This record gives sequence, C-alpha cells and structure tokens, in this order.
Amino acid sequence: MARSNYLFTSESVSEGHPDKVCDRISDAIVDAFLTDDPESRVAAETLTTTTRIVIAGEVRTKGPLVGKNDKVDKDRIEDIARAAVKDIGYEQDGFHWKKSKVKIHLHGQSEHIAQGVDASGNKDEGAGDQGIMFGYACRETDILMPAPIFLSHAILRSLAEARHSGAEPGLGPDSKSQVTLQYENGKPVRAASVVVSTQHAEDLDQDAVMEIVRPHVENVLPDGWMCPDDEFYVNPTGKFVIGGPDGDAGLTGRKIIVDTYGGAAPHGGGAFSGKDPTKVDRSAAYAARYVAKNVVAGGFAERCTLQLSYAIGVSKPLSIYVDTHGTGEVDEAKLEKAIAEVMDLSPRGIREHLKLNRPIYARTAAYGHFGREAEADGGFSWERVDLVDDLKSALGA
Repeated sequence: MARSNYLFTSESVSEGHPDKVCDRISDAIVDAFLTDDPESRVAAETLTTTTRIVIAGEVRTKGPLVGKNDKVDKDRIEDIARAAVKDIGYEQDGFHWKKSKVKIHLHGQSEHIAQGVDASGNKDEGAGDQGIMFGYACRETDILMPAPIFLSHAILRSLAEARHSGAEPGLGPDSKSQVTLQYENGKPVRAASVVVSTQHAEDLDQDAVMEIVRPHVENVLPDGWMCPDDEFYVNPTGKFVIGGPDGDAGLTGRKIIVDTYGGAAPHGGGAFSGKDPTKVDRSAAYAARYVAKNVVAGGFAERCTLQLSYAIGVSKPLSIYVDTHGTGEVDEAKLEKAIAEVMDLSPRGIREHLKLNRPIYARTAAYGHFGREAEADGGFSWERVDLVDDLKSALGA
C-alpha cells in the first residue's frame, strides 16, 4: 500500500550551472543544424571548465554547417557557443563568453548508425538507439507536474529573471535550489525545507544574499507553504563567489533528473540535450510525457506513468506500459491499446505528430523539459493536451 504521509524532495539547477551551460551550447548547435536542414542528424556533447569550452560529436546534414569533404564550419559553431554563454551571462575571469578558448571536434555520423536510422525501400525510419523512456503526469500542479520539481524550477527562474533584468545585480548565473514538501493523504500541503545556493558578488555576505533570495521563494510557494526559518537554507557553505565552469567542470546530459520529474517518476537513463529528434532518448521521452499528460488531463487517472521501449533500427516500439498507480478510471491494458491506436509511436510518427524537426531546443536546456507552456512556434509541443478527445473515442468514453 502506498504511503500517504511523507516528505519528498526535488532539486533544480539554473541556466548558469556548469552542466546546464553545456546543455545550452549543445542544444543551440542542434537548433542551428535544424534551421539549415530539418533532417539534420546531430549528437553534440559539450565540456566546460575554467576558460575552456570543448565540443565533440557526430553530425550529418545537407545544410551549410558541413561543407565539402564533410568539413564542419567551426567558426560558426564557435560563434553559436559564445553566443549561448553570453546570453547566460558569463563575463568573469575564469569563464568569459568572449575570452574562453573553444575547441571543436565534430565529425560525420557513423555509417553503421545511419543505415539503421534511415528509411530505405520498404523499411521505415528506425530508432537511433535501443532504450527505455518514461513519461509522467499527476494532478499536483495545474501543469500536471510533481510539485517539488515544479517549485524548484520556479524559484530559480524567478532569480534568473531578476538577474537578467538588472533588478538583482549582485546575483551570478550559477545557482541551485532544493524543495522538500510535506505530503498528507498523498497531497503536498507545505514546504518542510528549502535550500538555495546562488553565486553572488564578492561584497555580499550570507545574510544579504538570504534577503535577496527570500522574496523569490515566498512568491513562488503557495500561500502558507513557506518553511520555518530554521529550515530555510541559503548558501549553507557561507560564500559562493566562484561559480559556473570556473568552479566545477560541466558536461552535457548530467542533469537528467532535473530535466524530467525530479525523481518522482522513473527515468530510462538517456539524456536529451545535444540530440536531434531521431534520437528516441529525446523524442520518445517527449512523446511519453505527452501521452501521460493527456491521460491525466482527460480524467482517466490522477497519476500516470508511461514506459516505451525501442530497438536500434526498428521503427515500432517494442512495448507500451501504463501504470496509473491505483488512480485509474480505465483498465490499464485498455489504455495501452488505445494509446497505440491514437498515436504512431514510431520515431517518424513522434516527430511528425509533435513537429519536432524545428529549432526549438535551446529553450529546453534549463528549468525542465516538462511542465512548460506549449508555445506558438511549436516549442514544448509535447505539453499540449489535444490527444484527449482521441483517447476518449478509442476508449468509447
């Protein structure tokens, strides 16, 4: 039997966290390739450290970013990386958008991978790799996300907006948050503790930083949810001036739990950033969220976990699994059958249904890939709830 009274914690990291800097650069590269050629194949990995940015991976495109003899336009890739770092706001001695050295090691995609992914003859486009992907939705928030990760993201977004606007010039780009919620009868009712660590100017002490951070936390939490003062921790080490890649090396794809559900749901293990949408690590995880959200939005369950699995080079998913955690209004086996009827979950089917072959990825690199508002240009299309009527028809509801 599931517990009804407990504490649950999720964390988030800001756009200036070293790993998120890498995710942003990698996704900006994906966007650039898809802008030039929507059928581009991209797997771009980034490493950052003190005064260094290193980009490596595999690409294939008909666009101008790869020219004669498969030579990548390194100058343009470098400009993309620097622009991403500048937008985040790094202009410090140990990591500066203009002064850091950039090394690029991008090369052509393996022919053996390409032959499995590409459509040919009677063979449809296959998955770019084997793997399992999970989607999740619940009624803890209006956006149908778990409350701890939703609130953790919101705190950092509020701080980032204040920094970018100039309202809080003492804040730096690198920050982390952690929210622990008290659940009663299975529902979140208050914050038991909140932790925020944020990079700051040298002349600010811990108390000053706490007073900068406090209103951002109080404004994000629902009324009456603020934790006790002795459970509110801001920069617990006392000082956080050296931050970003100057303080800690960053890598693409190291914040997969931050990117998804904050630990409230399973994760298949694949990262998203730096990958074009033929990679099911990314596209099928988006599809799984899309379907799970529509299941909950349609009133078929209060909570829904969806698992998909794939084999490299094979177009159809090997399995579809639904768990409504005892909250379902419909038999889970029937839901699985209905899902397969209303959406083509092949790699091509996902990309076409959600229109993923567009430059919509740099914006996903921080503050979560899920729980965002679907945007007019197709960004966050997997957050739409336009599958509900089809599910109702398939279920005879």
